[in-house]
Amino acid sequence: MKREAFVIGIDFGTDSVRAVVADASDGEVVSVSVQHYPRWAKGLYCEPSENRFRHHPLDYLETLQASITQALAQAGKDVASRVRGIAADTTGSTPVLTDRRGVPLALTSGFKEDPDAMFILWKDHTSVAQAERINQTARTWGGADFTRYEGGIYSSEWFWAKALRVVETNPAVGQAAASVLELCDWIPAVLTGIDDVRRIKRSRCAAGHKAMWHAEFGGYPDDAFLARLHPRLVELKASLGQETFTSDIPFGTLSAEWATKLGLPRDTVVAVGAFDAHMGAVGGNIKPHQLLKIMGTSCLDMVVEPRTQEPEKLVPGICGQVDGSIIPGMVGYEAGQSAFGDVYAWFKKLLAWPLEAILPALPGADTATKQSLSDTLLERIIPELERAAKDLPPDDSSLLTLDWMNGRRTPDANQRLKGAITGINLGTDAPRLYRSLVEATAFGSRAIAERFRSAGIQIDSVIAIGGVARKSPFIMQTVADVMNMDIAVSAGDQAVAVGAAMFAATAAGLHPNVEAAQEAMSPGTERTYRPDPARARRYASLYQKYLELGGFVERALTPSDEANR
Repeated sequence: MKREAFVIGIDFGTDSVRAVVADASDGEVVSVSVQHYPRWAKGLYCEPSENRFRHHPLDYLETLQASITQALAQAGKDVASRVRGIAADTTGSTPVLTDRRGVPLALTSGFKEDPDAMFILWKDHTSVAQAERINQTARTWGGADFTRYEGGIYSSEWFWAKALRVVETNPAVGQAAASVLELCDWIPAVLTGIDDVRRIKRSRCAAGHKAMWHAEFGGYPDDAFLARLHPRLVELKASLGQETFTSDIPFGTLSAEWATKLGLPRDTVVAVGAFDAHMGAVGGNIKPHQLLKIMGTSCLDMVVEPRTQEPEKLVPGICGQVDGSIIPGMVGYEAGQSAFGDVYAWFKKLLAWPLEAILPALPGADTATKQSLSDTLLERIIPELERAAKDLPPDDSSLLTLDWMNGRRTPDANQRLKGAITGINLGTDAPRLYRSLVEATAFGSRAIAERFRSAGIQIDSVIAIGGVARKSPFIMQTVADVMNMDIAVSAGDQAVAVGAAMFAATAAGLHPNVEAAQEAMSPGTERTYRPDPARARRYASLYQKYLELGGFVERALTPSDEANR
């Protein structure tokens, strides 16, 4: 079959960017390129002990070009000439302060090594105090509650909290800034050559979920509200405009510079950007009444509901609800867990410490042999834990764990919370502890589904995409048992980037709308996990104990002044 048109989906993750070249007619991925961020890989500009995580803009620029050109080279000759559209998704909220041209301040004189002039990564939690002030102000200032459509709780991971911290703690950067840009808005601006922040098409997805934009408010929060936080926020808000755009809309076409760099036609359409979870939900073929879970280091949960004449169903304690943030014409709801695969990675690292500390010092084999042995053993830790843990019944252990190792995103964001493990005794072994960690992340998933249902959002089944979903039958079966719902795992291993490709195809006019692009380009279902009735009944009881433990820990970690408000 002759392939007539191709599209490129670009997925900017935490550690790397991947570009996929896909056939616009059926979604077949013809090539993939993954490029790791060089400065991030060295740990530059980050301080984990302070929860500070920053990306230098050059990491994005260099890997953007490298990933696309390599993917095109792998796709074969004549493919580049038939590329019709590009769309990019990014982590979020990942904002940066810029000049009037939309250039990140880290790319301008005087700020090239200043972390506050760089992109503030989604998982940066340095703005906890600022988020708390935003929440307090929203409830006491006497006007509209601008957190109303953000789940009622503004997070330190989001746009205004991060901007507020920079202008408060780094006056030089704060005064030099003319605007604030999300990464998903900056990438299309770069590709199309836009050099004026006033001409940038701001993502509806990013603005609605993270910057308190809503049509009911006429756009972003009132100047009077922002002024109570810091006068500079009012000036920065003026640069944002009031209009936002869904990602089926063309942002523009490739600039001459980037068309030459990438070897693509000058009329290649660039779509408006969005966050990875939202484009990933489209790539996972989300439909109403389904909870789509992107299961990786963290977990992102997405729901869509058709827009009607009735008022939106407000869901408290989630990460926002936005008309068109996932599928245009539907309200998109976002929730998630701050740690998912990261919980298992932490346990693996804990168990591996003696191996990594002792093996290099042992006499005998040369360094290369020891390293090879170490790598092999490390790779076997999780598979062996799962092999031993999968046959343990849910009531085999008194262990109960909270999954808040990186704070709690949903329900009810609170980044000050910590994980907890209870019921350890001298009979506790590594497989039992690992199983308890897996159950904890599954309980966290159930808590999110229950929150949606409590607000009147119908959830009948689950779709799962991401590395954990495709690699671990044990984890997936546990989540199905705990949630007591079928979980369909998407067949494609590039669902997020393919979702971006679907938006590229829609923006380029190759499909009439996003739903049609899904129908044509979806990879389908690889496997469905169905709950075991006996385990589901037992987990229903354990879930109540999980909620009780969570309430106890939260009360213990909540400052008394907050508890009394």
